[in-house]
Amino acid sequence: MFSEIEFGLLWNIEWLQQAATSFLNHLTNPNKRLFWGYSLATLVFVAIVYWLEYKRTGQWQWRRAFGRDVLLSTSSKLDVKIWLLNIGIKLWLIAPLLIAVAPVAISVNNGLNFVFGPSAFKGVSDSTVMLTFTLVLFLLDDFSRFFLHWLMHKVPALWAIHKLHHSAEVLTPITVYRTHPIESWLYATRLMLVNGITIGLGVYLFSAQLSFYDIAGANVGVFIFNLFAANLRHSQVWLSWGTRVENWFISPAQHQIHHSQAIEHHDKNFGSALAVWDRLFGTLVSAKSVSGHHSQTDPKLTFGVSDFSPSNIWQAYVSPCKDAVTSSFLSTLLTKLLTRPQTKNVSKARKV
Repeated sequence: MFSEIEFGLLWNIEWLQQAATSFLNHLTNPNKRLFWGYSLATLVFVAIVYWLEYKRTGQWQWRRAFGRDVLLSTSSKLDVKIWLLNIGIKLWLIAPLLIAVAPVAISVNNGLNFVFGPSAFKGVSDSTVMLTFTLVLFLLDDFSRFFLHWLMHKVPALWAIHKLHHSAEVLTPITVYRTHPIESWLYATRLMLVNGITIGLGVYLFSAQLSFYDIAGANVGVFIFNLFAANLRHSQVWLSWGTRVENWFISPAQHQIHHSQAIEHHDKNFGSALAVWDRLFGTLVSAKSVSGHHSQTDPKLTFGVSDFSPSNIWQAYVSPCKDAVTSSFLSTLLTKLLTRPQTKNVSKARKV
């Protein structure tokens, strides 16, 4: 039998092994943004952007994105610390949510059967089922990302948590992981519900073993999104698709606008892959409208949050929680829950 100390050491060693595996997974899993294939594609886009800029100006602008003041800045170092620490936290906080996908799917399937009876969709080809499931899953996933992101900016308590991400003063591909554990949990819950609901609906409609079109194990929509320079969304490399395309798909430049400190850019471009949700909500801004007549001109945006600039993990994790508790909604709610109702003393006038 192991002693308590030995058991604790073994447990921590196992946790460290899982954390190391999770770290490597970011580089080898096509469902992760930092997958080596996407990183290579990103370098190709970077080379194209800087070559076009060189032809236009006669100067190489690579220091704007890869200079020491960017990669070795306090903000970038904090990005890396948060990313590595969150890898370990997610093993406890988010892994259990993955198990919940099946119960959600079963509940949705059973609920639909109870309300509507057996599905009338019979004899649908496997290719049609795959195409439908792939498309519906991608659309629901993308819209739910957009809507939760929109809520993160509109609800004070959620903004208190989300502003950690926006506090980055320079952008690098690691900045995508600069998120508070609470925000990570919310997005993981969103993913669990979207997958569970979509699978439950698919099983009910088609009564089939569901699968989606994938490339190297990643949903084809996710693969294409990441392949086309998704890593440059959080970077100092200004890459625009042009206004026509940006009316449908969010470019890296548009997401950089979302991070801009400029007042006119606040609460703009919430979308992940599709720009249609921003168009519907009236929050879409094209890169050309910011950079002027030339869509590839870097406007040199200023990033960060004016009232929050954490320099260490403690500030990054604790300050948002304090701000969330003291936000108008939660503060009012907690006050009502914790304050005992006072009995009103009604003074009776004496009769003379």
